[in-house]
Amino acid sequence: MKTRIATLILISLCASISAQNKIDPKTIDAKMQWFADAKLGIFIHWGIYSVNGIDESWSFYNKKVSYPEYMKQLTGFTAKNYNPEAWASLIRQSGARYAVITTKHHDGVALWNTKASDLNVVKMTPAKKDLITPFVKALRNNNLKVGTYFSLLDWSDKNYPGFLKDSSKYELKKNPTKWNAFVAFNQQQIKELSDQFNPDLFWFDGDWEHSADEWQAEKIRHDILAANPNAIINGRLQGYGDYETPEQNFPVTRPRYNWWELCMTMNNNWGYHPDDTNYKTPFEVISIFADCISMGGNLLLDIGPKEDGTIPPEQELILKELGQWTYKHSEAIFKTIPGLPQGHFYGPTTLSKDSSNLYLYVSGKTAGKLMIKGLKNKIEEITVVGGDQKLTHRVVGKISWSEVPGLVFIDFPLSAADPYMSVVKVKLSGPLKLYRGKGGFN
Repeated sequence: MKTRIATLILISLCASISAQNKIDPKTIDAKMQWFADAKLGIFIHWGIYSVNGIDESWSFYNKKVSYPEYMKQLTGFTAKNYNPEAWASLIRQSGARYAVITTKHHDGVALWNTKASDLNVVKMTPAKKDLITPFVKALRNNNLKVGTYFSLLDWSDKNYPGFLKDSSKYELKKNPTKWNAFVAFNQQQIKELSDQFNPDLFWFDGDWEHSADEWQAEKIRHDILAANPNAIINGRLQGYGDYETPEQNFPVTRPRYNWWELCMTMNNNWGYHPDDTNYKTPFEVISIFADCISMGGNLLLDIGPKEDGTIPPEQELILKELGQWTYKHSEAIFKTIPGLPQGHFYGPTTLSKDSSNLYLYVSGKTAGKLMIKGLKNKIEEITVVGGDQKLTHRVVGKISWSEVPGLVFIDFPLSAADPYMSVVKVKLSGPLKLYRGKGGFN
């Protein structure tokens, strides 16, 4: 997967947004609960592109390398040090509740023993084994939800409109027989994923090249849910998904729909790229994660293993540091709901599901006064999450004859600060009540 040019981004975004217009939210509320509670997932981009450490699929599409040169990587993909149990354990250690792995990227190389094509790692690489089955088993052994990434488009299939012949790319009416054969092939592979792995989450990609009717998106959704009514489908199925999937770019305001997930790389690339050392720091990852959950979203953080199945140490370090932080502050992260609207606190916030506990995220080694505006509740207690320290506060500016609440100032000492981000728990007298007016004599 690669960040698209502006037009393709717009098409994908429009498709994900339209999902909620075609699917009745009332029919999916229950099945989405685990996803809403999970908050953190790990994305895994692994394939033959890790042999030379080049862009996954897009390197030949964008003519950085020739298609034959790209496909030569099949001979170097060994997976000789692949340890799915170790992967799952590390993912669990990060605090994540689910993982999504690339079963097939746009290059068409399947990581399981598909019966629909010989283009898979079992038949065409030195790995000679199904890589998805043991990983799915390892995830479930670690009580993690299973997500399967699948590219709808396939730039290697003989029946897919040729990526090197732009003039024929969208002229499907000229050769409907080939397109119908490709659609049948696609549906066969999706059925294999459904039957063999029963994923909790189907993560589609590549839908921008064709319409919902051309993909037969409605049928894809129907067939998946017929096999597993609780399966969740991401927003890249031309209007037939369950949630939005912004990529890389963080939304400044909360997306309009109930469920969304930011997929994001640790550096600048999805797959293994030894030349890309521009890794985000643990502090930066944690800060982005806090913003996600503050606005009711999830973070799907990517790793790109090497061709032999080992995870680069920089990526492993980020996952472990993230895990130390998430486990310490778990009550403020998992099974929470979006926090205060913008303007009430200068930082991310979350709420317990009954909204009687407010969690304030305090960046870095901050010390001094924390301020909450518009809080109408009485405060019963303020503590630091992950510790036993109680904090003091005072209310400033409350006028007896006005309904406008005063400003809450919380004393936050440096001794309470977490190295990355602290979380302050404000226990309220009842469900959250906010003043949202403009002040004055009201």
